[in-house]
Amino acid sequence: MENSWATSGPAQGSAPGSASGAAFGRDLHLDLSGSGGIRAALLRALRDAVRSGRLAPGTRLPSSRSLAADLGIARNTVADAYAELVAEGWLSSRQGSGTRVAERAPARDAPGPARRTPGPVDRPRFDLTPGRPDVSSFPRTAWLAAARRALTAAPSDAFGYGDPCGRPELRTVLADYLARARGVRADPDRIVVCAGFMQGLGLLSRALGAGDDGPGDGTGSPGRMAIESYGLSFHRDVITRAGLGTVPLLVDEHGARTQELPALDDVRDIRAALLTPAHQFPTGVPLHPDRRAAAVNWARSTGGYILEDDYDGEFRYDRQPVGALQGLDPDHVVYLGTASKSLAPALRLAWMVLPDRLVDPVLALKRTGEWQSGSLEQLTLAEFLASGAYDRHLRGMRLRYRRRRDQLVAALADRAPHVHVSGIAAGLHAVLELPPGTEQSIVEAARWQGLALEGLNSFRAPSAPGTARDGLVVAYGTPPDHSFAGGLEALVRALPPGPGPEA
Repeated sequence: MENSWATSGPAQGSAPGSASGAAFGRDLHLDLSGSGGIRAALLRALRDAVRSGRLAPGTRLPSSRSLAADLGIARNTVADAYAELVAEGWLSSRQGSGTRVAERAPARDAPGPARRTPGPVDRPRFDLTPGRPDVSSFPRTAWLAAARRALTAAPSDAFGYGDPCGRPELRTVLADYLARARGVRADPDRIVVCAGFMQGLGLLSRALGAGDDGPGDGTGSPGRMAIESYGLSFHRDVITRAGLGTVPLLVDEHGARTQELPALDDVRDIRAALLTPAHQFPTGVPLHPDRRAAAVNWARSTGGYILEDDYDGEFRYDRQPVGALQGLDPDHVVYLGTASKSLAPALRLAWMVLPDRLVDPVLALKRTGEWQSGSLEQLTLAEFLASGAYDRHLRGMRLRYRRRRDQLVAALADRAPHVHVSGIAAGLHAVLELPPGTEQSIVEAARWQGLALEGLNSFRAPSAPGTARDGLVVAYGTPPDHSFAGGLEALVRALPPGPGPEA
C-alpha cells in the first residue's frame, strides 16, 4: 500500500469516529509501504511518527473508525495496532479522552563536552551599532488600525499576485507625500515599490549594467558605479554582483567630492553614482550645495544617473530639512526611499522614483521573478500615510531621537570632553572622532563593557585612497529607551582618558 493521509482528530461539531469528522480534522501522513502486511506497516508508521517527534506527546489520534476509513483498511486492524502501541507505551488510552501519544520524560543527554554559554562579550548587553531604528517604538496600535481599514476597503485584485510596480494606492499616496515632505517630483507611474532598498539597488545595478541598454560609451561594456568612500560594504557587494565595477569617490567635511566625477568618467566609464546627499552615511554631513549641482551637471553631460539613497531624510534636528537631490533633475536622479528607518526593517517596503528611461528596463527585470512586497502591507502603508498617522509617528520619533542625541552629547561633554562629536544635526547616529590608531582598541574595550560598537574604518571602501580616519559610529537610535542610559555609561567607560592638566 502506498503512502496515505489520515486525520488526527474529528472536526468540531462532528460525531466522534465519523468519516465526515475525519475529513475536516488535521492531516496525518502515514507511510504504509514495506513488507510484513498492513498491520505491521501501520505499527511501524505510528512508531516512526512518535519517535521522530511528528506526533508530539499529548497529540490526540483519530478514532479507529476514522483512521480505518481514511486508510481504506479494516477497523479491527487499526484497533489492534492502537492496543499494541498502548501496551508498549507509545500511546495512552483513557475513557472519554480517546487515544493519544503518551507523555514521556525528556531524555537525559549522554555525557559530553559542555556547551559554551555565551558571555557578555559574545552577547552584548547594549547595542549602539547603526543600521536600524528603535524597533520597540513601532506604532503597533496605529498600524493595526490602518491595516483594518485597508483590509476592509481592499479590492479583490489586492489578493492576487500583484503588479511589479506595486499597489497603485501606495504609489499615488507616495507621490503626494514625497512631493510635500521631500521635494521629490514624482508621478505614480514612475514609482516602483520594492522589497527593501537592497532589492532596488540590485535592480538598478543590473539595469545600468545591461551594456547598450544603459548609459555609457555604447560598446556593451558593463561600466562602473561611483560610490562614496565611506558606506556600507553590502551595498558595494550588490553592485559588483550585478556586474558593475565600483570606483570610490572621496568624502570630506562637505560630503562626496562630486566635482571629481568628470575626471573619473574620462577613463573608467562611470554609469552612475550612489550618493547619500541629505545625510552622508556614516560621516553624517549633508552634501554641499555646490557639490549637489556638480553631481547633477555630471549626470546631464554624460547621460549617467545619480542614485540618491535617502535612508533617513525624515530625521533632522538643528537645521532646515535638506530637500531631495531628485528635485533638481528628475530625468537623471533616481530617488530611493525606505520605511526601514522611519518604521521598521521587517516591513520590507522601499520605493524608487525612476526617470522615464529606466522604468521599462527595471520593470522588465522585476517581472523575471523578483520578490515583491506584500500587497496588504502596501495597502496598510498607503492608509497610514493618507490618514496622517505616518506624519504623527515621525514627529514623535524626532522628539525621542533628539532627546537621545542630546543625552549622548551631554554625557560626552561631562565625562569625555576631549572627544569631538560630529554628524549630529540629523539622522540616527553620531560620529566620535578618535586619535589615530586607537579605533580598534576602543571597539574591543567596548566589547568588554558589554557594548557593541562599530568603528568608522569598518565602513571605508578598501580601495579608497587617502588616509583613514579613526572614529566611532554611535547609533543613538538603535536601543530601546530602557537600555539607552546603560549603553551611554558603557560607552564613556570604554573611551580613552583625555589629556591631563598642564603641569
